[in-house]
Amino acid sequence: MQYLEGLNDRQKEAVLHTEGPLLIVAGAGAGKTRVITHRILHLIKQGVAPHSILAITFTNKAAKEMRERIEKLLASSPARTEAARSGGFQVLANDGAKPRSLNLPARQSIGAGGEARSFPYVSTFHALGVHILRENSQRLGLSKRFTIFDRSDSLSAVKEAIRENGLDPKNFEPGKILAAISREKGKMVQQGEFEERALGNYFPEIVAGVWEKYEAVLKKEKALDFDDLLLKTAVLLQKEESIRAHYQKVWRYIHIDEYQDTNHVQYMVAKLLAEAHQNIAVVGDVDQNIYSWRGANIKNMLHFEKDYPNSKLILLEENYRSTQNILTVANRIIEKNKLRQNKTLFTKNSAGEKLGLFTAYDEAEEASFIAECSKKLIAKDTSPAELAVLFRANFQSRALEEAFMREEVPYQVLGVRFFDRKEIKDILSYVRAAQNSGSPAGGLGDLRRIINVPPRGIGKVTLLKILSGKEKELPPAMQERMASFRKLLAELKHRLDTAPLSLAIKWIVTASGIEAELRKGGVEDEERLENIKELVTFATRYDQSLSGGLADTGREDSLDKFLEDIALQSDQDELKEEKKAVRLMTVHASKGLEFEYVFIAGLEEGLFPHERMNQESFDEGAKEEERRLFYVALTRAKKKVFLTYAGVRTIFGSRQVTVPSEFIFDIDEVFLELLTFDS
Repeated sequence: MQYLEGLNDRQKEAVLHTEGPLLIVAGAGAGKTRVITHRILHLIKQGVAPHSILAITFTNKAAKEMRERIEKLLASSPARTEAARSGGFQVLANDGAKPRSLNLPARQSIGAGGEARSFPYVSTFHALGVHILRENSQRLGLSKRFTIFDRSDSLSAVKEAIRENGLDPKNFEPGKILAAISREKGKMVQQGEFEERALGNYFPEIVAGVWEKYEAVLKKEKALDFDDLLLKTAVLLQKEESIRAHYQKVWRYIHIDEYQDTNHVQYMVAKLLAEAHQNIAVVGDVDQNIYSWRGANIKNMLHFEKDYPNSKLILLEENYRSTQNILTVANRIIEKNKLRQNKTLFTKNSAGEKLGLFTAYDEAEEASFIAECSKKLIAKDTSPAELAVLFRANFQSRALEEAFMREEVPYQVLGVRFFDRKEIKDILSYVRAAQNSGSPAGGLGDLRRIINVPPRGIGKVTLLKILSGKEKELPPAMQERMASFRKLLAELKHRLDTAPLSLAIKWIVTASGIEAELRKGGVEDEERLENIKELVTFATRYDQSLSGGLADTGREDSLDKFLEDIALQSDQDELKEEKKAVRLMTVHASKGLEFEYVFIAGLEEGLFPHERMNQESFDEGAKEEERRLFYVALTRAKKKVFLTYAGVRTIFGSRQVTVPSEFIFDIDEVFLELLTFDS
């Protein structure tokens, strides 16, 4: 079995255990994808028909990578295996040339003669749902080519459903109601069941009524939303014995990657498919469960051995990525958590360098240190792509982007750039619209953007009349509403002309109703409000103080400079994935990635660990998840970790003295070295 060479003893054990339930607890950097792909190869080598093997992961990128690795393993193994003789996989070209690159979905691949050959089904949960639902569309009263609603489609449908229930979308936020529906579907709750539970409770009754009309819209459009792809699959498998038996027969060997991130409906799909043969192998790490806010249930992993009493447990604790110093710190951090499976990561790599700790005066100095340190590492022949700056909240990217631009260090923000975010553009449009309010033709684009931010009940017909200069033709009530809006812009212009810029922006955030609207929302809206507060902080540098402010710049020029600087930053060409650049991203976005050097910025109490606006929800479970986030951040690094925090951070335009994160105090001093700009 040459294909087992290079695997450690625990990995081999996982690959060779082919019958019955298997729980693989794989620590960060322990080679879990390698284990899954080699296990699939081993099954095929033992004569298992490739098409009877199912492998499910969470992202299209992960599924594509896994599929390609399986293809490569199969292509590099001897062509005439037992599986090949029985209709298995073969990809050698007739002329003996190198194997083809097969970018194939589902179960089909190409054989030596060009014929379709069997191949393991490698998929995301959602793609698996689409496959099962399309094959059984008639049973569900759907077209085989049913429409899949994305989030914007769903929001529009929910908005329509709110109106059909005689409610006003301005008073009942569609996003909030859609999020409530999504959470329930993730728990495998259907509309009728939820409606019964909702009786006598005001907001749940509203959700139930809207949900009923929303389902009617989906049915009318012959569409399913993203949550339906999983919910309807689970219900179908649960209720239809013949369909369940069919797929249990089709997929006799099931693999689930990132099992700690499954929600209840995903858990049920896996359980129902594995029910007959119990050949289910799940791979995951409770210590990397960081998506509870999306519905991921940590208990699915913790209770696996109860769900499958005859299961085998294998711990993959050998790390191939990081130095021992990084792993020792990560182990000691995560040991504080109670909801976990005990394991201790170790490596045959060197002890490595100590973790660097830099104490900055403020966020600007912190960003400058990170940018300069990155520049020095790049000068020593480190590829920029091997450097990552991780932060807990998106708003932190603003100061970092500025520092990297100033130092001329190539960087890439994973996600939306700070000044390109919707909420930031909305506030800037308010500023420009107020600035141009004296000109009838000025600021129409900005006016169009903000006239319903937050919602003011101004429809498309009304908006067209306003933009075409026919505002006087509007009904009196609408003219009054527009007069109020114009008054708001006039007051903002007055403040822009007389008050510090940051205070003027702070005022419009509150006076417009944007702050109140965002405070009513969930985690995403909380983050949007944090981003707006960071814009206020950025604006303080353009303020006109009593001592002169920007000495050589008048107030009007100062405002123009503010808007110009932002325009230039947001007009920077987006760095392409293949370009060498330092990665700036949230810790959440870094999961599954690895870099030689990792900076973890903003290690302050209230920021990382992060505190919610609703402190009551910050229970012990939330604290453990913050600790898991820090563990994930640490274990992204191969060579060295840099920890930074600011003694003073400006939040919403106010400078606040901070307290270093508890995570810093959790690290033994023997593993830390204090850094300065000259380090």
